[in-house]
Amino acid sequence: MRVLLQRVREASVVIDGETVGAIGTGLLLLAGFTSGDGQSEIDWMARKCAGLRIFPDDAGKMNRSVRDVTGEVLVVSQFTLYGNALKGQRPSFIEAEAPERAERLYQEFAGRVGEEVGRPTQTGRFGADMKVHLINDGPVTLWLDRPPKVTGSPEVV
Repeated sequence: MRVLLQRVREASVVIDGETVGAIGTGLLLLAGFTSGDGQSEIDWMARKCAGLRIFPDDAGKMNRSVRDVTGEVLVVSQFTLYGNALKGQRPSFIEAEAPERAERLYQEFAGRVGEEVGRPTQTGRFGADMKVHLINDGPVTLWLDRPPKVTGSPEVV
């Protein structure tokens, strides 16, 4: 599982001219899934995103989490995080999870993040052509990677 996390002043997702998700201060999480991802990866990533101390405290040090600042979270599915562009000029997405399973993982992840943060998350729409608008704060952008644990068959979500 991969997440590109951005600390934002605001972010929104627009589909066909309609805003389907929007937040103020908080986190924009672009989430991608690969074969073998399951509940343990989702739980770990949700805890990590909710607990990262990347918001400033009174002294201006990054010492507060999105929970601490009562921030909001927007989760957007992004299979292209598993794009491989090492060979040629056209990326391969063979490492990305199949859409049917990835959608279930995405919905589960968005829900788990909401539980960890203590309020519902906003989301985009899985598989849609989305326009993502954001004002990155800092900028603070982190790449989070949690390879699936190899224990036989992937956990079912």
